[in-house]
Amino acid sequence: MSYLNKHNVSKHTVKKIEQEKLSSSAALAQNIISTVLQDYRGSTAIRLWDNRMLNDGPHTTCALVFKWPGALRELVLKQDMLKLGEAYLNGCIDVEGEMESLFDIAPWLQKLKLPFSTKFKLLCRVLRLPAVTQGDVSQQQRAISAARSNSRASIAHHYDVSNEFYKLWLDPQMIYSCAYFKNEQQSLADAQRDKLEHICRKLRLQPGQRLLDIGCGWGALVLWAAKHYGVRSHGITLSQQQYDYAQQRIREEGLQHQVSVELRDYRDMSCDIQYDRIVSVGMFEHVGVKNFPLYFGKVKSLLKSGGLFLNHGITNKTGWQKTDLTRFINHYVFPDGELARISDVSMAMEQAGFEVLDVESLRRHYAMTLRHWVRALEHNRQAAVRKSSEATYRLWRLYMVGSAYFFDEGSINVYQLLVGHAHQPLSVPLRRDDIYQH
Repeated sequence: MSYLNKHNVSKHTVKKIEQEKLSSSAALAQNIISTVLQDYRGSTAIRLWDNRMLNDGPHTTCALVFKWPGALRELVLKQDMLKLGEAYLNGCIDVEGEMESLFDIAPWLQKLKLPFSTKFKLLCRVLRLPAVTQGDVSQQQRAISAARSNSRASIAHHYDVSNEFYKLWLDPQMIYSCAYFKNEQQSLADAQRDKLEHICRKLRLQPGQRLLDIGCGWGALVLWAAKHYGVRSHGITLSQQQYDYAQQRIREEGLQHQVSVELRDYRDMSCDIQYDRIVSVGMFEHVGVKNFPLYFGKVKSLLKSGGLFLNHGITNKTGWQKTDLTRFINHYVFPDGELARISDVSMAMEQAGFEVLDVESLRRHYAMTLRHWVRALEHNRQAAVRKSSEATYRLWRLYMVGSAYFFDEGSINVYQLLVGHAHQPLSVPLRRDDIYQH
């Protein structure tokens, strides 16, 4: 027998042994999962690395696919939902079907109570599964860099993926905040235009007024307000790519003498210029609860007497606590992001010297918006991977699907708060009819 034949036999034997190990591990995994999920009647099925399906029933809408035994081993041993997210990012697991259904299983697992004897047996079985090896993990996880809490670096980490990447799933105006829907049949583009119009009407914009947009993104609102309401708009952002795009749009619209955008932190704004109206949409989540006095104090110092300020931001029911979900978001998505309760937000605004005039929840609108974004991202998966990476695609898919689930479920919300200076004349009519008049 030649050396080549000997070598081929050896490779064949090794492969056969590896397949037998995987098959044995799958049988062990089936026993573990069947024990844990014996009373689970939700919408998530499990598919193992040898393609055997578990918990596949009439109500199943998605499958959690374990590609390696080590991924299941890590998840059960550490009981950390952050590990589940990381395993998806690095390719050790995948999700097929309606990904949002996957989030139904997390609260069920958190409430699961097993007898000590059952837990001990499970532990013994889990330890027999092979651990994750470097060969199991692709290059995807190493492609994700976690920025630190420096504001500009944090903003760049989230927003400077590439404008071309965002164009694949945002509306034509590149609005990265929740839309304002009339109904479920309305297109995302129309609902985003309605959102811009809704904000301008709430602010009661008038020609010649000066508007400041803190965290102006790609410039949609400052352009809309200038074009449709005749105001002089100024936007600030910390994202270089957003700034470049906004400057291009201003030139294309021929609004250079009416609209301006600059790279600037709100904390560095000079109080020499006062604004009739100030708005901030989707930036508030980056401020941090401890910085509320600084943030709202700065806005107050920039707002003219009788002016209006509209703050559009995400909140939650409990404040920002250390959980698996918040650790995942801070590590991979928003390095310095924090959410607060709406009561804490309104109290901070009042303590800064504002009077709250109008509060509106857009929770259902954000769930609908996110589902539009997810469908577009999934539809353009190949292009998204080309313009970023597989890891980036997976991260944004997971983050937006999870956010849609929690907005729909009610754990997180998004509010628009309209305020004015306390103890001063107000620039709003007695009723809200003018907001809805065509």
